[in-house]
Amino acid sequence: MHIAVVGSGYVGLVSGACFSDFGHVVSCVDVDAGKIASLNAGKMPIYEPGLAELVATNVRQQRLFFSTDIKTAVREAQAVFIAVGTPSRRGDGHADLSYVYQVARDIAGSLDGFTVVVTKSTVPVGTGDEVERIIKEARPDADIAVVSNPEFLREGAAIEDFKRPDRIVLGIEDERAEAVMKEVYRPLYLNQAPFVFTNRRTSELTKYAANAFLATKITFINEIADLCEQVGANVQDVARGIGLDNRIGKKFLHAGPGYGGSCFPKDTQALIKTAQDYGAPIRIVETVSAVNDQRKRAMARKVLAACDGSVRGKTIAILGLTFKPNTDDMRDSPAISIITALQDNGAIIRAYDPEGEHQARLVLDKIDYAKDPYDCATDADALVIVTEWEQFRALDLPRMTKLLKQPILVDLRNIYDPEEVRRQAFSYTSVGRA
Repeated sequence: MHIAVVGSGYVGLVSGACFSDFGHVVSCVDVDAGKIASLNAGKMPIYEPGLAELVATNVRQQRLFFSTDIKTAVREAQAVFIAVGTPSRRGDGHADLSYVYQVARDIAGSLDGFTVVVTKSTVPVGTGDEVERIIKEARPDADIAVVSNPEFLREGAAIEDFKRPDRIVLGIEDERAEAVMKEVYRPLYLNQAPFVFTNRRTSELTKYAANAFLATKITFINEIADLCEQVGANVQDVARGIGLDNRIGKKFLHAGPGYGGSCFPKDTQALIKTAQDYGAPIRIVETVSAVNDQRKRAMARKVLAACDGSVRGKTIAILGLTFKPNTDDMRDSPAISIITALQDNGAIIRAYDPEGEHQARLVLDKIDYAKDPYDCATDADALVIVTEWEQFRALDLPRMTKLLKQPILVDLRNIYDPEEVRRQAFSYTSVGRA
């Protein structure tokens, strides 16, 4: 099958590469000529484990192509995936659908024969209806079916998630489209991956509901962590105690500095706005979003307290800048709010991240970037772990105590055992643990 994927960002590139690995012939299209040139040269615009190798293999086997020629790609395709960004719109928090609607206009003139147009982008309820209207208005003769197929990819594990999904949600209102989508996902269908067939609006809402629920779990355990600190309890034990209940589950119950990334912040805001517009406000999600925003900057106060109430003129070593490990994504990373708050209080920031430095330079000012964790810690007044990269889990703590001016460790991801760290003469602060 010939597939066109319009948008070669995170979702589009991963989806296109995986579809081609299924055996389909895939054209990934983007208006950014520089990005396409880089992809054709084998350079990935994002860091995602295994992606470069997957792309190279399928390009070599002539199943995966990169182009700015949307007309040819669409004309040859039986399925066209819209995978462009839907960032929060400035001023009101609604999802900015201008890119999605522009793609609908762009593909309308090149459709040839029955074509399934699939919204892979995360979009509010009713977007598929508007995509269909735009295409039909531009091409009344177009034979199309518009399908909603939201992505559920975790950055850092996207390829595994795509090939071994928890579920595949398909919002379909045309029997012909169902047959096409089953062929698109045929390898997974044969492997009996869970397929959830719904109408289009249900599918669109399912994506937002999923992300809002996960964001709620994160925020819930973070607030429980605050209570643990006040009453002398251990949030990790609480999380294990409730997570073993199958009705709750253990995932997304890790206390920390709050959620970030390309999905949860903007998707919770978009769901909040949609619910308000329809007169059915979701108060829980409104609170989750507000609490999470406040929490990020509150983490800087932990650092201040660990440094006897003041960081003015002190060098604070930050380990981890991206919102999670195994990605270079800095969007809404807790590190941004934490570092900004520390700088506002007069701190000098030195930071290290295995993959995030380039993106960090675009959003953070006046930071000294280190070459490794030990370079970062040298002559610093405190060491702060913000992102739980694997290489931070087994630091040489005795060496760190010698490099730091003061043996202060603030572990915002709870990756160390308090007793072990304190045996190394550290002053240790974590989240939700005595």
